[in-house]
Amino acid sequence: MAVAPSRKLVIHAPNVHQGGGMVLLKALLASGSLLLERGFFDIRAKQFFQTISRGQFYYVRPSLFSRLITEIRLWWLVKPGDVVLCFHGLPPILPLAGRVVVFVQNRILVESDSLDGYPFKTKIRLILERFWLRATSSHAQRYIVQTCSMAASLKSKLGRGVEVYITPFASLCNSSCSDTAEPVKIEFDFSYVASGDPHKNHIRLIEAWKLLAEAGIKPSLALTVDPVRYPSIHSFISQAIARYSLRIVNFGELPQPSIVNLYRASSALIYPSTIESFGLPLLEAAHCGLPILAAELDYVRDVVEPVETFDPCSPVSIARAVRRFIESPEPTADIYSPDDFLDEVFR
Repeated sequence: MAVAPSRKLVIHAPNVHQGGGMVLLKALLASGSLLLERGFFDIRAKQFFQTISRGQFYYVRPSLFSRLITEIRLWWLVKPGDVVLCFHGLPPILPLAGRVVVFVQNRILVESDSLDGYPFKTKIRLILERFWLRATSSHAQRYIVQTCSMAASLKSKLGRGVEVYITPFASLCNSSCSDTAEPVKIEFDFSYVASGDPHKNHIRLIEAWKLLAEAGIKPSLALTVDPVRYPSIHSFISQAIARYSLRIVNFGELPQPSIVNLYRASSALIYPSTIESFGLPLLEAAHCGLPILAAELDYVRDVVEPVETFDPCSPVSIARAVRRFIESPEPTADIYSPDDFLDEVFR
């Protein structure tokens, strides 16, 4: 019987250090079946990677020079028979001797949506990475995404001949949301676990909360926007809270155990993000048994069945969905006859 050649797994994740991408990377590295030979990781998460005992690691600084040096090092070190998992969503710049699999989880790289609202440096980086993905697509033998809609978007961008496989994964089994967990007091009507990036749509969410307040309805809301990384949106939230006496608490960025506790202390999750590849908080909240109010977009129904949906571009639609959920729907307009209309004209 022929013996299958040994394959070394190389993980290339030079800019994964926070958010859902980091949560998924941690879950992958915790797998007992992972045979990790080498890793190229973001130095901003070095403290975590140092806890892993297996594999040889190289750390990448958040600079163009460091990224390019890492690409050259990757090209030099990868040998025939190696399997390279590009976890950051981009193929290698240089063709590699091994087999390359790209895990694409950033939908912004795949869609052609406007980048208005992003800081200038971020906008330039995303434009370059969009070009990078298309220009080097032939350097990968396989692409993996998490949802059907993401697969369709990626094929539309790279061509129908590209091998795209749908393999959603997450580590939810260890969550303390289980039925045996100690009960937690409900402190918030809604929570929204998200960064402060423009596509997370906090501005329209807060505008919806203003509309609710003007109608005498003030549901409580928990947010997780880091004030250091997102000072503008944090300031906008703080000013709205003060001016309209909104019942909103912004906890800043939370570690995963605290996020689970926040789910358990909430009555529902609201999710107005306009673009996601997966929407990990949707799965986490569903795992915790929370009702979900979310944007009526493909990425949502790829993974969960929301109890209420809304147009994420309309604060009015978001507010109405909240009112429906709390059983305080907005009254519909009375329709008058043409004669009544004329009476109004001549009044």
